[in-house]
Amino acid sequence: MLLIQFINDAGQRCVGALEQTSIRVLDGYQSTYALAQAAIRQKISLEKLATAAIGSVSDTYEAVAKGGRLLAPLDHADAAHCYVTGTGLTHLGSADTRDAMHKKIGGDVDTLSDSMKMFRLGVEGGKPAAGQPGVQPEWFYKGDGSVVSASEQPLRMPDFALDGGEEPEIAGLYVIGDDGQPYRLGFAIGNEFSDHITERQNYLYLAHSKLRMCGVGPALLVGELPAHVVGTSRIYDAEGRLRWEKAFVSGEQNMSHTIANLEYHHFKYPLFNRPGDVHIHFFGTATLSFADGISVKAGETFEVASPSFGPALRNKLEIANTSFAKVTSL
Repeated sequence: MLLIQFINDAGQRCVGALEQTSIRVLDGYQSTYALAQAAIRQKISLEKLATAAIGSVSDTYEAVAKGGRLLAPLDHADAAHCYVTGTGLTHLGSADTRDAMHKKIGGDVDTLSDSMKMFRLGVEGGKPAAGQPGVQPEWFYKGDGSVVSASEQPLRMPDFALDGGEEPEIAGLYVIGDDGQPYRLGFAIGNEFSDHITERQNYLYLAHSKLRMCGVGPALLVGELPAHVVGTSRIYDAEGRLRWEKAFVSGEQNMSHTIANLEYHHFKYPLFNRPGDVHIHFFGTATLSFADGISVKAGETFEVASPSFGPALRNKLEIANTSFAKVTSL
């Protein structure tokens, strides 16, 4: 099941089930958040509750998308109660890349870079036995709900940024129940947009490079993530011409960590188990246009697509003027 949040012609929030080119509106729910909370409290699956709520009203996906009425597939009424985070160095990449990386990590661990040490830890201990914790991954914070852009909305890069590059990833979408336990609604395709030049200057700048917007959606894939996910990342120039294109893979078959292990090491912190909060957590990638020497310009469009997630995620790059805050002493 694919769920989509959007604004209808009357300006009201809706959540609906995507069926081919149509969105069938769910009666009684204006958000996936409300739907998830109801499923948690009723102790039934999200898909079962959503299926029972499908009504007679429908809209076309094309009309919603062209009208700029898409919303992110999960949000919170108070953006400060939505955490956007992620994990890196979690994907093995293509067979060639995997072989090359295995050769690099086969030597003396003391000669490896910090990144390669982290990758090696994941390969050796990122997939523990069921119910057991594995090695913890690299972790980063991107921001709160205010940094999330829905499909067809712009990704705004601050004017002080040195780069704005896509990272085609899968994100897990979660709501924390009244009992303080995390509940995963499902997954969405995402663009974990980052400043790779800033990161390349010094790895300790990684935290700065991640404090950027991101794209998520348009659809929420309810249930479990397929073990093997294929997709394509594209960049179109300002005239709509294809400038760069590359396939990517994800899912546990292509990862050095299990989803359960990544979730364990995120939600082990009490801070992230506050009842009512929303979490959007990116699981990493092995495919970047930046690695191919591409520098994306304002006015160009990112597209991340995978058949598992329905319609593609599309966001145009914009430059945002920065209003630097001045600290006043009280």
